[in-house]
Amino acid sequence: MDEPILIVDDDVNLNHLLAKFLERNGFLATAAYSAEEAVKTLSTRKFRIVLTDLRLPHKDGLELLQWISGHHPDCQTLLMTSYADVQTAVKAMKLGAADYIAKPIIPDDLLKKLQDLLNSTSTDKAEESAGSETASKATPKKSLDQVFTSKGFIQGTSQAALQLEQHIRLVAPTPITVLISGESGTGKEYIARLIHQSSKQSQGPFVAVDCGSIPQDLAGSELFGHRKGSFTGAVADKSGFFQQAEGGTLFFDEIENLPYSVQIHLLRALQEKRIRPVGAEKDIDTHVRIIAATNEDIPALCEKGSFRADLYHRLNEFSIQAVPLRERKEDIPLFVKSFLENANRELEKECLVLDLDAEVRELFMQYNWPGNIRELLYTVKRACLLCQGQQIKREDLPPELQRFAAGNGAGNASPDTVHTAPGQPSRNVGLAGIPGKISLAEEEKNRILECLRQCNYNKTKAAKLLNIDRKTLYNKLRSYGIE
Repeated sequence: MDEPILIVDDDVNLNHLLAKFLERNGFLATAAYSAEEAVKTLSTRKFRIVLTDLRLPHKDGLELLQWISGHHPDCQTLLMTSYADVQTAVKAMKLGAADYIAKPIIPDDLLKKLQDLLNSTSTDKAEESAGSETASKATPKKSLDQVFTSKGFIQGTSQAALQLEQHIRLVAPTPITVLISGESGTGKEYIARLIHQSSKQSQGPFVAVDCGSIPQDLAGSELFGHRKGSFTGAVADKSGFFQQAEGGTLFFDEIENLPYSVQIHLLRALQEKRIRPVGAEKDIDTHVRIIAATNEDIPALCEKGSFRADLYHRLNEFSIQAVPLRERKEDIPLFVKSFLENANRELEKECLVLDLDAEVRELFMQYNWPGNIRELLYTVKRACLLCQGQQIKREDLPPELQRFAAGNGAGNASPDTVHTAPGQPSRNVGLAGIPGKISLAEEEKNRILECLRQCNYNKTKAAKLLNIDRKTLYNKLRSYGIE
């Protein structure tokens, strides 16, 4: 191979071990123990790859990376860091790092990353030499920034939004299995799709699986496929979800609903990267990125024995928390702007709806959004349809928000003030009719009870009336102790 690599690390022992390991595998390794020494070495010799630690004496790895990008653009940089240092790893990629590898370093992972970098460089040179006509027909791989922009990613300004973006940028290029946790409506599938679109599997399929809809007796067939005649009703060969997602990403939504008897088969597939269709005699290899999502407390389910702890740990190689909208309200104006633009286009509005009026803007910031981003999306779309002017007004909102507005003095009274029937003076109402203030939690509980009574305690109808899904309603019933 004889590819020249410069190793920059102030840990003398690690630097020496890495150099010996790379030399045994056909590389020409040179050691430097500081950024200054690396700059001097790079000024006299050419290297294909620089493998540098993030933390260096006097000048850190980011400064060295920036210098290399400016003086040796053909030299690729592989940063050694840890998954805990999210912000720095993201910054490094923006500065031009080709990739990163986590410490402690796994030798096989290092060799694979180095080979991938060398292959990508060779491919780039081959495409350049093929001529401009051939190059114009090629589809260049998009950068993460291009993916985020082209896929309509709404870059929020809240701390939660910034951390979410950093986590996606960090984990997307890796093969790591991701578990996304969060309430219903927080955009877990959207996050999964963005990870897929920003990954090395982006050209492959994205297959979403609703684990709650898989029949237990057919789960093996749904996941792994089956051969004709393997059971009654198997009149032809069928490919399972793993085969459908080959070369791409397989997304398990509401993974907590996967039947317990099937969880062991999924665990085996993840560990061995091999599956066996029902009725087949041999295993087949699978190359699929796994992302799972849940709105439950999986560790609590493991303690109860309804979810396998070993599967949970296998899925939870990297966790992302989808934060509820009530905890990132500063992002609401950005969501509203984007949702309005999409609604105007989809509804083909002749008179474009441009904004919310002042009362509705204040109401949106006060409301608790139990259905999260999904509820905000449908609220804006419905209001856009009904709106007759350029600004959405209170009368354009769905009934539950209008009731909330009435209970809060149309955005002018205290959020804890509850109004009586029209014509009656407003008053503060506490528990059991005792004068005082009512909390948002108690208000939500009372609203749920009211909807249940209106629907004759039909939970499916009540969930629709509340504009949340049934699973979220069940969770809220448990949290409020409602039988």
